[in-house]
Amino acid sequence: MKKIIITVDGPAASGKGKISKYISRKWNYKHLDSGILYRNLAYIFLQNGINLNSTKEIKKIIDKKNTISYRKSKKLRTEKISKIASKIAVHQFVRNFINKFQRKFIKSNLKNRHFVIDGRDIGSVVFKNANLKLYIDVSEKNRAKRRYKQLIDNGEKSIYPQILKDIKLRDKKDKSRKYSPLVVPKGAFIIDNNDSFSNTKSQIDKLVKRL
Repeated sequence: MKKIIITVDGPAASGKGKISKYISRKWNYKHLDSGILYRNLAYIFLQNGINLNSTKEIKKIIDKKNTISYRKSKKLRTEKISKIASKIAVHQFVRNFINKFQRKFIKSNLKNRHFVIDGRDIGSVVFKNANLKLYIDVSEKNRAKRRYKQLIDNGEKSIYPQILKDIKLRDKKDKSRKYSPLVVPKGAFIIDNNDSFSNTKSQIDKLVKRL
């Protein structure tokens, strides 16, 4: 039986994680969240007081690391960690480090499981030959509303206009960065996730059934 890789790309707060978790549960796929890797790295920089404006300091930390933790924690979902992750993700050597980890992880585990992986360059760079590529499309306003609710639910103080502003800025950074910019991967199916999640699930199930 062939082992399958599904990639899920899209902008910040588009629901990539929720959709990937759904695929994981419904279709028995192992889920790899690339965002958690960047957030764990961001947490290390925060704890060590690394100057994020110094490429030299950032590279020094990366060069010392052989792997990265995949631990999941509520404290990694803060807006502060999100902004640090976004800032360090523009560096090619950081993306190369994370991408190398992901490919190695999938290669060592693919013989036992199907995988669904979400991120912002998964189908376009990391796993170009994936069996199914999805790109999640959601308006800026809807993404800001969802992000606002997520932060409030996590106990963080948040202001919707600021969240919307941050979403727009994050999109601009992701789409214009020199290395691995956010794009619709070649051959990807665009999933409209603006409305009810039941509608989103229906779109996805039709595609996964074909595999």
